[in-house]
Amino acid sequence: MNTGDLAPDLLGIDDQGGELRLSQFRGQKVVLYFYPKDNTSGCTAEACSFRDHYAELQQAGCVVIGVSADSVKSHAGFRQKQQLPFHLVADTDHRLLEAYGVWGEKKMYGRTYMGIYRTTFLIDEEGRIARIFTPKEIKTKTHAQQVLQALTQ
Repeated sequence: MNTGDLAPDLLGIDDQGGELRLSQFRGQKVVLYFYPKDNTSGCTAEACSFRDHYAELQQAGCVVIGVSADSVKSHAGFRQKQQLPFHLVADTDHRLLEAYGVWGEKKMYGRTYMGIYRTTFLIDEEGRIARIFTPKEIKTKTHAQQVLQALTQ
């Protein structure tokens, strides 16, 4: 996916077991963020950053949606434990991850494995990708502020 592309409508199944579509949020900006795993330090910091700045994001006309390959059950527990006020999509078959180009080969501690590249897509009110935050840009503890700053530029 590139800036200007129309984002796929079907997002997947959320933490409550319901189907989530981008078209449900037409007329609003969508912060669609992909993260590696529930309940890990960096992913928790990023989710809490969005939680702590959720009111400001809403005032800016944004909806926040997190996506990882974790299960609906894992997402439900993570959302409850961290008191997250936004949807988490369980992309267990990696369909959405692959469509956005955020699933691929990673290396850590000398081993190679398939995983999620931490990436955020800012989608405009018409469903087009307006901005992409790459893994090297994202600072998990302050990512919500990064998104808010991009909204004012």
